[in-house]
Amino acid sequence: MLTPTVGSDIVTTPNGSDELRLALRAATMYHVEGATQAEIAAKLGVSRPTAGRLVARARANGLVRIEIHVPEEISGSVHTDLERRLEERYGLDEALVVTSSIDDAGGRYDAVGRAAAGVLTRRVQPAHTLGFTWGPETVAVAQALQGRGSRCARVVQLDGSMSTADYQTGVDFVLARCAEQLQATPMRLNAPLYADPATVVALQQDSLMSRALDAGRTADLMFFGLGPVSTSTTLFEGSFLDADLLVELDRLGAVGEIGGRFFDADGADVGGSLADRTVSVPLDDIRNCATTLLISGGARKHAAVRAALRGRLATVLVTDIACALDLLDEPGSTPTKESR
Repeated sequence: MLTPTVGSDIVTTPNGSDELRLALRAATMYHVEGATQAEIAAKLGVSRPTAGRLVARARANGLVRIEIHVPEEISGSVHTDLERRLEERYGLDEALVVTSSIDDAGGRYDAVGRAAAGVLTRRVQPAHTLGFTWGPETVAVAQALQGRGSRCARVVQLDGSMSTADYQTGVDFVLARCAEQLQATPMRLNAPLYADPATVVALQQDSLMSRALDAGRTADLMFFGLGPVSTSTTLFEGSFLDADLLVELDRLGAVGEIGGRFFDADGADVGGSLADRTVSVPLDDIRNCATTLLISGGARKHAAVRAALRGRLATVLVTDIACALDLLDEPGSTPTKESR
């Protein structure tokens, strides 16, 4: 709740007192009485631009002080200060922090999924192409998604999902649910995540596959989770990666992945043998997307989240409070060497 107060405890000179008095009157009308700039202009006999300048001068001269009061019943679940500092530190358009921390053992993303679904429906537009990567985070978003009038033109899968193992990626659920709730046309990328380089080239040249890949690369809004480089990642559990590849990725300095594309502690691509074998949107296309929504949390993903933000792989972050504190190097988080 914003509580504006207007005061006159300011030292003025005779020459400036008349204009400050006018600024005080304009500020009172604007902040206390709720008048528009046009109404202020008519009341005070000045132009509309002058009315705006008077209100601005009142703020600049300390005549207006704004206090934000958070109602007690929601004070424990609102973290506006943390969110603001995350936005400032990492250059984010928006950060949203949920109170409940993600349990690495349970892997539940319900709370961040609900929060991210709200962000998504606020930001998606009718003409947009919406892209997503598969994983438990995007499944949680889809489960919580309620269109409520929000819609987009297309929903497209950003990364291949086929594997040699019988592993449930959730991609079909996310694609169908988003298409239904957002009244959109679904575009499936019916391809493996990793293949030999010649197969990847052939898939990129295939008319159907190239349509989905091109739509994903130029999506207006993307939402995704990320994974660490470990045996606990979904890529290892689903037999997309083996132990030898994890050793290689560790040697290359990889700390996380988005859509099967691995990056280092600064968020830069690591290359390696997987680079030419991956069927997914490149990290540079994620960086170039206007709105990229990262949903993540849990202690084992803190380093990957930090790296993704350093590498400008997200413009919007939805995370849990433990991860937020870690990203800001505050008490209650895992100590890191953030030098940003």
